[in-house]
Amino acid sequence: MHLRLSPKIEAKLSYLRLKFLPRTLFFRTMLLIFVPLIVVQIVSVVVFFDGSWSRMGRKLSENLAAEIAIIIDMAEQKDIEWERVQKTAANVLGLSANKISATDKAKYLNLKNNKMVLGFLETELRKNFPSANPEVFLSADGDTLSILIHSEKAIYEFTCPKKRIFSSSIFMFVVWMAGTSVLLFLVAVLFLRIQVRAISDLAKAAEDFGKGVDNKRFKPYGSSEVRKAAIAFIRMKERIQRQISERTQMLAGISHDLRTPLTRMKLQISMMKEEYDKKDLLVDVDEMEKMLNGYLAFVRGEATEEYSDVNINLLLDDMVDKFRLANAKINYTYQHSDVVIVAREQSLRRAVGNIISNAAKYGKNIAISLNYFDKNIEIIVEDDGPGIPKDKRDDVFKAFYRLEKSRNKETGGVGLGLSITKDVITSHGGTIKLDDSSLGGLKVVINIPR
Repeated sequence: MHLRLSPKIEAKLSYLRLKFLPRTLFFRTMLLIFVPLIVVQIVSVVVFFDGSWSRMGRKLSENLAAEIAIIIDMAEQKDIEWERVQKTAANVLGLSANKISATDKAKYLNLKNNKMVLGFLETELRKNFPSANPEVFLSADGDTLSILIHSEKAIYEFTCPKKRIFSSSIFMFVVWMAGTSVLLFLVAVLFLRIQVRAISDLAKAAEDFGKGVDNKRFKPYGSSEVRKAAIAFIRMKERIQRQISERTQMLAGISHDLRTPLTRMKLQISMMKEEYDKKDLLVDVDEMEKMLNGYLAFVRGEATEEYSDVNINLLLDDMVDKFRLANAKINYTYQHSDVVIVAREQSLRRAVGNIISNAAKYGKNIAISLNYFDKNIEIIVEDDGPGIPKDKRDDVFKAFYRLEKSRNKETGGVGLGLSITKDVITSHGGTIKLDDSSLGGLKVVINIPR
């Protein structure tokens, strides 16, 4: 059941979720574990403090205040000697009782008065001695209580151990709770990291497969649900690889078989008598042969090349030098000289080369830039040529598609260049986009993840 709220409230809740909620599964799960754990700790301590500990503290303070009241009552009776009262207080009640002067109070000026420890006792003493101005002090070492009662006849001083009114069990209770919580938290982090790592490895394997990298070291592990997802991914990957391999082999076989009849056709055309118009037929056969050769070259390269570390800056620099030798006017700029990604170098060289070659054919000036980001690299190729109409920019990536106004048979193109380029960039997990150039022609933007 979904509670429908107003759009403004939904927008604010979405903003708060994006602003404050962790983004990763690990930290979100840890938040689900950590927050209830903290709440349970706080509730347990509050319940213990307000229940058992506070009740016990009040009872102990009430007993001690009553014992002090008995001692003072005995001391102020005329027929009982003070020495006898002191012995009774020490032997029976465990209290050290003395009479002091007002000047002796100076030794208590720098002592602590901890309300957590002494609060209950002060309350009970005020109940028993409302007009005696009782004072309670904690010794410097924190182990001894000193209680001063100002009666009409004298100032009574009582000392006793702190444990008479205060139990340290609350601290032991908090320590045990905090310790067990930390232990449980560490165990939860350990097991959760294993589960999250399994999901991360599955995502990495899927990402590698999208780039064309076959991660053979990936093995399903983790919880049963994660293992099921990993096994399903492996089976899907195998089916896709098998389908791609079969399709590629079939198309390569067909293309290879077509070369034989094309060769026969060329031979037959060359042997035709002069009265027949052979020129157009030879052009068509040559174009078909170029298409087949281009496709076969692409299939061979894709099937055999392995992934390796490729310095994109060096690759572009080398390609730019070769095009400059062919009198192309190219301005190349880059941010970093050491930009390395994992890629199929020859395939990538061919894909970017197709873009630069098109720019050199249809434009006089070319601008190439290499931009480096945290998660991807960006290659931009611009020219001042005629460009490509916006409504045709999706079509030019289709196999064997050509723009008749700017590309004809004399250019040597067969309509596979941009199609192959997009296939190569996509197999690396990247994207290619066409836009208007600041130079007046076409702008090609290639993004490849690092």
